[in-house]
Amino acid sequence: MTAWDCAGECEMDLQILSKFRARYPGVPIINEVIEPSAEQITKYKELVAKTSNLENIKFVWHKETSSEYQNRVMEKKEIQKWDFIHMIQMLYYVKDIPATLKFFHSLLATNAKILIILASGNSGWGKLWKKYGPRLPRNDLCLYITSSHLTQILDNLGIKYECYDLLSTMDITDCFIEGNENGELLWDFLTETCNFTATAPPGLKAEIMKDLQEPELSIRKEGKVLFNSSMSFIVIEP
Repeated sequence: MTAWDCAGECEMDLQILSKFRARYPGVPIINEVIEPSAEQITKYKELVAKTSNLENIKFVWHKETSSEYQNRVMEKKEIQKWDFIHMIQMLYYVKDIPATLKFFHSLLATNAKILIILASGNSGWGKLWKKYGPRLPRNDLCLYITSSHLTQILDNLGIKYECYDLLSTMDITDCFIEGNENGELLWDFLTETCNFTATAPPGLKAEIMKDLQEPELSIRKEGKVLFNSSMSFIVIEP
């Protein structure tokens, strides 16, 4: 079995591999990891070294982006079919999403699957980014894409898929405490902007703070503000 993944959340990668091992006991697995961050690759390798029952899995790490991988494969004509490809929380950082999806879809073997996980279009992320995306300080590293955008792209490409939403919430109460260190990190996370409070235009934080308390984005429960952080799981077939 061959599996291709974009790293980052390496704990989840190993959970996926454990499911494969349980479903196909004794079958050798080749797991190729594409990750541009040397730090993340090191963390992944350290986790693998501490994890047992990985005897039948061969790990191959590539320090590169998905587009760099695509260019390398096309230039060298080293086309390989994969049984499973996953892209977990990574399409936000891809410049040409249609081309990326079309390329990796072409690499699927018979009965193979691509798993994509990203913010749901019905989540607080989707509503927040739709309203404020054009006004947020941009660092050219992140696209404010949700499952709503992605399914439109897949429809245009004529690629078959199924989409499932996982309802979840995230405690953002600290965002409303002035000077709270965890709150500042949450602001960066919500807006996908480094040092948001220091770089945001005057008044923008106050506007977003007001909306974050609205029922469309969050609920109040037991004195806490719980942000709608629902995710979408999109499964693509050959």
